[in-house]
This record gives sequence, C-alpha cells and structure tokens, in this order.
Amino acid sequence: MSNLDRAPAPAVCGGRGFVVAEPVRELLTPRRVQLGGSTEVRRLLPNLGRRMVGAWCFVDHYGPDDIAGEPGMQVPPHPHMGLQTVSWLHDGEVLHRDSTGSLQTIRPRELGLMTSGRAISHSEESPRDHARLLHGAQLWVALPDTHRHTEPRFEHHAALPEVTAPGLTATLILGTLDGAASPGAAYTPITGADLTLAEGTDVRLPLEPDFEYAVLAMSGETHVDGVPVLPGSMLYLGCGRTELPLRAASDASVMLLGGEPFDEELVMFWNWIGRSQEEIEQARRDWTEGTRFGEVKGYDGAPLPAPELPTTPLKPRGRVR
Repeated sequence: MSNLDRAPAPAVCGGRGFVVAEPVRELLTPRRVQLGGSTEVRRLLPNLGRRMVGAWCFVDHYGPDDIAGEPGMQVPPHPHMGLQTVSWLHDGEVLHRDSTGSLQTIRPRELGLMTSGRAISHSEESPRDHARLLHGAQLWVALPDTHRHTEPRFEHHAALPEVTAPGLTATLILGTLDGAASPGAAYTPITGADLTLAEGTDVRLPLEPDFEYAVLAMSGETHVDGVPVLPGSMLYLGCGRTELPLRAASDASVMLLGGEPFDEELVMFWNWIGRSQEEIEQARRDWTEGTRFGEVKGYDGAPLPAPELPTTPLKPRGRVR
C-alpha cells in the first residue's frame, strides 16, 4: 500500500535511543488519512510520539467500510524500496499486482507479503465483483542494511500457523510466537499476529522480554494489561515483558506487533526507506524516469507521480519522541 500524501513529511526512524526498556502503557491515537478517492485510513505509525515498534515502521487500519456499489480500494501503481509490505484483511478482498508479474487476490486472514528489496512497484484494488465490507490493516517492515538490496519478491500464504488458548486463537502472520513460526520471510527478529478473543476471555500470552510490543485494536473491546483498547487505536507496551494479560469485554480482535528494537537509523520518505538523502533523491529520479522499479501490467490507470522532496535536508537519525 502507498502513502498517498502529496506532501509527506520525512520520518526519522530507527536506532535504539528512546526505546523504552521496561513495560509501559502508551496509548497512541491515529491520524486520519485519505487513501485514494474512497478509502480513509487511520494511521498509527509513524506517530507523533512513536516511530517504530521493532522493525514495524508503518501501520494503517481501515474499515469496516460498506463499499457495496462503490469501487472500494483503488491504489494505482507506486514504488517501494527498503521495506516489506504486509497486507492483512478481516473482510473483503484486495487484488495485488506488481512489477515482478505477481497477480494475487488476498482474502481475509491470508498473508500477502511483498519484499521490495532494491526496488519494486505494485498496485492494490478491490476486485470488480467484491464483498460488501472492506476491513483490514496495511503494515510496513523496515529491512536491515544486510537485506535491503535483495531481489524483490511477493509471497501469498493462505494457511498460517495458530497458537490457541481457552477463548483465544492467535494466527501468526510474521515471525515467531510461543514456539510457532510463520512461513513468511522475515529479516529481523519479529512478531506479527492476529488475536481473536471470545467475550469473557481472560488469558496471558507469552512474550519475548527482549522484544518491544504494541497492540492494534481491530474490533470489539479488549483490555490489554488493564488498559481498554478500542478499534483504530494502538497501545505501545515497551520491552521487558514475559507475558501479556488480555481480557475481552466483548468478542474482539487485535493485532500483536513486536520485535527486537531496530538499531539502524533510517530515512523514510513517501514509499521509500533509505539511509541518506542521496538514496531518496535517486529513487525519485528513477521512478519519475520509469527505470529501476519496473512496470505493473494490467492496472487500468496511470502510476502515481512522486511528490516533491522537502526543502530541508533528509538526515538519518535515531528514534524521536
């Protein structure tokens, strides 16, 4: 998915400075962003108070939206580099096309994982004959320096491992959780899971104390370590936890995001993650000139033009609060 902001602010991310080395309960509120002509998203990362959670560096939550008789999601071809995109649905379908030739319809609780590596472009759209509701999350994972120039690829995993407890089903999206491992390619120690809880469930989920975590509420009301978290909000939890208390006040679903704090300094601008202004400038030239990022075939529409670069220098820095 793209950041369609025509005047995006450069984000300074990464570095272990300002990582909270102990459990906290920091509730993040979203910023509403229009995505294309018909989809509004709630952007949780990057956030004014929190830029990353592990290697997770971008989180949008959207829906549930009634798109009966409407085009639904329509995101034209756009470029990415230095990151992975994670498509995750609770309702609806998204048709993915990319410059490697991938063409895949992603359905609820199936993993669509695109590793941009050195360069890729893709589009996302609701199929012509689509379901009435559209509800999901779109996330980015920053690639470490050792893997950020890898060849681009797309993966689709319809079957994913599950971790269960009374009243809880955790579908593992990426990385590891309680001994289970996702088939999706991961390049840093990371966790991404979708947790479905029945009303009245009161459980403790095992965690890695060296990871930092956050919980994104998708539906219902879940009390996370005693804090009520409602749909479209995210609770940052810090590090140092061996378990996470969860209590469902209703049937509910949340996403658990975590990982080792990302210790590299990044520059994130528009749909690119680099390490310097020169890399971002080169990416913009390449996309504008039609080189390097390839061509998305089959999409009915023009690619997105790149926004202008800011007049202030783009400098990689550590985490900023």
